[in-house]
Amino acid sequence: MLKKSFVAIPIFFITVLALFFHLDILIIDALTLDAVPGYAIHIPVLRILFEPILGLLLYLNRSIYPLEELPISLLWILVFYIGLSLTKVFTVAADAYRKQTLLRFLGNLPLLIGICFSVFVVILFLALPNNTIVNNTADEVLVTTHAHTEYSHDGLISQEKMWAWHKRNGFDALFITDHANHKKTLEFSTNQRNDQLPIAPLIMVGQEHSGSNHMSLLGLNGKFDTKGKPDSLIVNLVHKHGGAVMINHWFDGKGNSKEFYKDLGADGFEIENVGKELYYDRSIFLDVKKFCEDNKLLMIGGLDFHGYGRACGIWNAFKIPKWHQMDPDKKEKSILEILRSRDQSRVKVLMYQDRPFYSGENLLFQPFITLINYFRTLNIWQVISWTIWLVLFQLLWNYRREHFIPMHKIMALTGMLSALFLIVLGLYYMVRGNAIKGYSEVFSEYSSLLLTTGSVFMIYSLLIIYFRVFKKVKNKN
Repeated sequence: MLKKSFVAIPIFFITVLALFFHLDILIIDALTLDAVPGYAIHIPVLRILFEPILGLLLYLNRSIYPLEELPISLLWILVFYIGLSLTKVFTVAADAYRKQTLLRFLGNLPLLIGICFSVFVVILFLALPNNTIVNNTADEVLVTTHAHTEYSHDGLISQEKMWAWHKRNGFDALFITDHANHKKTLEFSTNQRNDQLPIAPLIMVGQEHSGSNHMSLLGLNGKFDTKGKPDSLIVNLVHKHGGAVMINHWFDGKGNSKEFYKDLGADGFEIENVGKELYYDRSIFLDVKKFCEDNKLLMIGGLDFHGYGRACGIWNAFKIPKWHQMDPDKKEKSILEILRSRDQSRVKVLMYQDRPFYSGENLLFQPFITLINYFRTLNIWQVISWTIWLVLFQLLWNYRREHFIPMHKIMALTGMLSALFLIVLGLYYMVRGNAIKGYSEVFSEYSSLLLTTGSVFMIYSLLIIYFRVFKKVKNKN
């Protein structure tokens, strides 16, 4: 029996939004923003089972401006908590209880901040079971032209996990484009073609060259080095050996003019980039698009995956009939031929769309709109998952009240678990960084941040647990 039920209203609210104001999740063409036929979305069973947790985290992960919106969302949680706590403080009648309530509120603030930081880390650094693409077309294959492993100075993922991540996200082939290094990828690709790894998705060798602008050098065969060479020579060498050159995230404004790269011989530009900024300034987007169309340059999407950040949200669909009948070498040559010929009619840039577009000018109240849009995207099974979890939460809440399990003790234990998570992840990054010393620099950076933050948070949580749990038990004895 439910006592003091407070879940009926949210269940009704979620059901109405999902059923009567439903928002379809679509695969769209990045160049036109129109829905693309032949593609659908798969929602993992694990996500549906834990929808109220995983679904919300993944929807926040896919925010158009995640690094701005996530802190704002967590800030609103703090604002609501402070407001509710102060209301409770000032409504307590007795002065002694008011002082105790105020002290608990002040003690909970650092706990809540630490828990929110841990949630932020989960959203950006853990590979949660996100929705994936379903390719129902007869002759299109999905390809990545821009991705980084731990052999890149800014990568946090092993080659094997990079391959598995692409397999899980529906790709048929991927170029690994580590910074200033393609020899490790060449070894990995060679191992795959020597049957040490399943052949799908196909691993191809690339490298991101940081010259006047970042550019993906695709189809490398290990016969030349880029160190110390000017952009013009590098482009010529890539073409000489049958490869292609794409200009990465030019729209971030750090490189030379578009004309410079056209004259250099580049084969095309990234028109969108998941790792940088989706839906960047539309006037710049239209300018790049028109420039590529006028000069017969290819437009592709840059996944720019580093092992952390946004869930997969962009794919390049290459039209290659009889793909599955080809051997690995012919598959790679077919992809490179499309890139080199700059044939846009054979390439679509696909994007995952689960919310209406909005600008980044005023994001203060965007978390509330994001929450509403999230509920609008749910299907019936996700609504049922929410209903079950809300009812379960109501039962646990009633149990807590009836058996006098104070919220301030639950907060302290949650804080300790959050701190433990940060420490374990920091230790993993430290061990992994030592194993590949000389390559990735971010392992040491993030391990130091997580270990320091987690250790401080753990000490505080343990002190709070001592004062709220063990000290009182000792006094009673």
